[in-house]
Parts: sequence; C-alpha cells; structure tokens
Amino acid sequence: MASRSNGVVFEDFFPTMVEKLGAEGFMKELSNGFSLLMDGEKGVITFESLKRNSAFLGLQGMSDEDLRCMLREGDLDGDGCLNEMEFSTLMFRLSPELMQNSKELLEEALTL
Repeated sequence: MASRSNGVVFEDFFPTMVEKLGAEGFMKELSNGFSLLMDGEKGVITFESLKRNSAFLGLQGMSDEDLRCMLREGDLDGDGCLNEMEFSTLMFRLSPELMQNSKELLEEALTL
C-alpha cells in the first residue's frame, strides 16, 4: 500500500517483510534501520543524524521541517529524539496493514 505524506510517496513493504523474514527477522531489520539512522555517540536518532542519514532511505529531498515532524511523530517521551523502542513503535504505526494484523492476532489470542 502506498501513502503520500508532504509530497513523498511511502510504499509499505512491512507486511511482505514480515511474511518473508518472520517476526524475529523483521524485528532484526527494524533494529538495523534504527542503527543506520541513529547518532552513534548518543545512541538515539536525533534531528542531525536523521538529516545526515535520510538519503539511505531515499528521503534526501525532505525539508528540515518534514524531518522534525517525523521526529515529533515518534517522540513519545518528549526528549526531541527517538530511542529504539520509539522508532519501532513509529514504524508499526506507519504500517496500517501491520497494525490491522496485530489487532487481529491480539483478538485471536484473547479468544483462546
């Protein structure tokens, strides 16, 4: 499923990745993505590290405000950056199909 945000088209490959890699493999890939974007000294994704490394995601054309908005979207504790849990949570929230599948799995588990 493709979605558009501020003129940038995002293609949601997460469901396919989960199917091919399994849950554990997918979580490893999320961790690799976090490591790619994080500030190596601080251990979190900062505005500067996101701006510096966003080209790896094909986002080199995004404005500073768009990048700040991405950080704000995932920053659950208000510290202005993303730790690995916030990053992973944001990635799940940005994938409607994964969210729906998670909801269905939870409902199924609760009925057992």
